[in-house]
Amino acid sequence: MPASYARELEVAQLAVQRAAILTKRVFHEKAKGTVSKDDKSPVTIGDFGAQALVIAALKANFPDDEIVAEEEASQLRQDAALRRTIWDLVRTTQLSDPAAEAALGGPIRDEDAMLTFIDFGNSKGGAQGRIWAIDPIDGTKGFLRGGQYAVCLALLVDGEVKVGVLGCPNLPVDDAAPLTGGMESGQTDEGRGSIFSAVLGQGANSRPLTAGALAPAKSISMRAIADITAATFCESVEAGHSSHGDQAKIASILGITNPSVRMDSQAKYASIARGAGDIYLRLPVSATYTEKIWDHAAGDLIVREAGGAVTDIYGKRLDFTIGRTLSGNKGVVAAPVAAHPRVLEAVTEALAKA
Repeated sequence: MPASYARELEVAQLAVQRAAILTKRVFHEKAKGTVSKDDKSPVTIGDFGAQALVIAALKANFPDDEIVAEEEASQLRQDAALRRTIWDLVRTTQLSDPAAEAALGGPIRDEDAMLTFIDFGNSKGGAQGRIWAIDPIDGTKGFLRGGQYAVCLALLVDGEVKVGVLGCPNLPVDDAAPLTGGMESGQTDEGRGSIFSAVLGQGANSRPLTAGALAPAKSISMRAIADITAATFCESVEAGHSSHGDQAKIASILGITNPSVRMDSQAKYASIARGAGDIYLRLPVSATYTEKIWDHAAGDLIVREAGGAVTDIYGKRLDFTIGRTLSGNKGVVAAPVAAHPRVLEAVTEALAKA
């Protein structure tokens, strides 16, 4: 009998909810505490704080599991003021439901423990054992500009994604709401905040993102595309993440005239999984760029469990067995199962002309 992963799912959902509370606190601040990593990409105090909270929950429940996560704490160890700022966020963030908070192991003990938890994300990944992949704030640039972002968590067992959870604080609760790239000026959190989850072989669902116990869930599925010309693309906001020019060619080949919706993060996977969009393309912008596993693991599973197919531009399934990156793949093509072959054909044709 296959494993149900019920406990892993519950812990993952609650951990993402707790981390999302912290990210929302930072999101609504005018100054989001931005710093730069060695590769010059932005990271905020929210990234560090959310990662600490998620890893603390995982270690309390699954102490022997490995963790692949985006951030590490060396910068915080050298910067006392930055460390204290993040610690003040972490120590004051908890779920409002005592039983839910207890299920995550309760609060982190002190600053040193916080740094230790952040650094537990240094696993090399691979094809063996239980490994969690975390992106504490996926879509940091979207987070900074007031757009979409996601708290992402996935469990891989022997290289296969078994559990995926996405917390999307700025996506509407209503699955039928219009698809947008972010929050409009003057909008509040009311009616926004969704959590998406899936277990391999058990389907996908969504529920409102709360500050306490888990809200009731409902099943989600991709919408069938009877006419490919009526489909809607989701694509990255950043041209450095996906080739907008190639996507325009693909739309032309398919006869799609609906404007693409540009949003940051794995919120794109969540949106097409719930039927609020149809096709997600992430097209290579350079021959050397390699995707990270934490940017795709949860979304890949949620889309597939919602009735979609996810491959790279060559039609290969995303391979999470190699390590911390998807070095065996190029790009991402996600679409409903029935439409995926036609979309992939168009991708091949467009890139052949590039």
